[in-house]
Amino acid sequence: MEYRRLGGSGLQVPALTLGTGTFGGTTEFFKAWGQTEVSEATRLVDICLEAGLTMFDSADIYSGGAAESILGKAIAGRRDQVLISTKATFRAGEGPNNVGSSRFHLIKAVEGSLQRLGTDYIDLFQLHGFDASTPVEETLATLEQLVRAGKIRYIGCSNFSGWHLMKSLATSDRYGWPRYVAHQAYYSLVGRDYEWELMPLGVDQQVGAVIWSPLGWGRLTGKIRRGQPLPVTSRLQSQRVRELGPQIDDEYLYQVVDALDEVAQETGKTVPQVALNWLLQRPTVSSVIIGARNEEQLRQNLGAVGWNLTKDQVARLDAASIRRFAYPYWHQQGFAERNPFPV
Repeated sequence: MEYRRLGGSGLQVPALTLGTGTFGGTTEFFKAWGQTEVSEATRLVDICLEAGLTMFDSADIYSGGAAESILGKAIAGRRDQVLISTKATFRAGEGPNNVGSSRFHLIKAVEGSLQRLGTDYIDLFQLHGFDASTPVEETLATLEQLVRAGKIRYIGCSNFSGWHLMKSLATSDRYGWPRYVAHQAYYSLVGRDYEWELMPLGVDQQVGAVIWSPLGWGRLTGKIRRGQPLPVTSRLQSQRVRELGPQIDDEYLYQVVDALDEVAQETGKTVPQVALNWLLQRPTVSSVIIGARNEEQLRQNLGAVGWNLTKDQVARLDAASIRRFAYPYWHQQGFAERNPFPV
C-alpha cells in the first residue's frame, strides 16, 4: 500500500481508505448501500490491514450511528494499528441544537462518536458540511479545544465551497488555530467539478483531498452499460439514493465507460480499478475512500494500487470525461500563462 502525506500535515495516510457507509444499513437510505454486520466488518478490516490499508472513514449519521458502533467493534484490540476518520454536522437527532457546527453540537457529536467507536481519540475529525448559521470562529475555536483536549488529532471538512474553505483557513491562520488539512470531496471520472476551484485551492493551501464516491455514485462499477437494466444490487435501484446523489447524463456516462472499457482491456484491470487509479494520479489526492458490500468487492478495489496508468491512457480518460467549466473558470483557462490552475 502506498502512503501519502495528508495535506500540509505530518500525518501519512494510505492511498485507499475503507468507507463504512455499508456498515449497519439500519435506515432506508443506507440499506441501499449495504447491511454489513460486525462479523463481516471484522473480516473486511482483517483484509484491509493485511493489504496495508489502515484508515477507516465513518460519520455519526451513517445508519444512525450504527456504522461507527460496528467499526468500533471490528477494530477492538487493534486501535493502535488503525487511523479513524469520522464526521459530524448533519442532523443527528431531534431538537434545534442537534445539527450544525456550533460548540454545543460539535462537542456532543465528538463525545458520541468516541463512545460508539470505543476509543478515546479520533485521528481525523471532519465537518460533514458547511454551517452558515454558526460563526466560523466558534466552530474553529471548538475544534481547537478538542485538539488540545486530545480528543481529535487532525481536522478536516467535507463538501465545502472554495470560499467556505478559504475563509476557514484564514480564520485559523489569524488566531493560530489548527487548520483543515483534509477536504473530503466528491470527485470521479464522471464528476470533475472538484477541479474547478477546490483542487487549485488545495494545491495552494496544502489541503489534501479525501475522495468520496470515487466510482460516481455507483455508476463506474463496470456493470452499467447501454441498453442494460441496472444490476439488482446497485444502490441506484433506490429512488431516494438517485435523487440525493449527483445527476449524470446517461450518454455522458456511457462515453466515459467506453473509454474505461478500452483502457481496462489494455491493462488487464477492471473498470473500477482503472477509475480509481486515475483518481490516485490527480493533484492533491491524499486518499480515495472505497466501499465494499463484501470481501470480493474489497479485494477488487484493493487492486487499484500498485500500478499506474500510462500518460496516454490518462489523457484518453481525461478527454472522454472533460466538460466545459462554469464561469469564471473557463475564462481563467484562457490566461494559462499566469494562471495555470486547474492542473
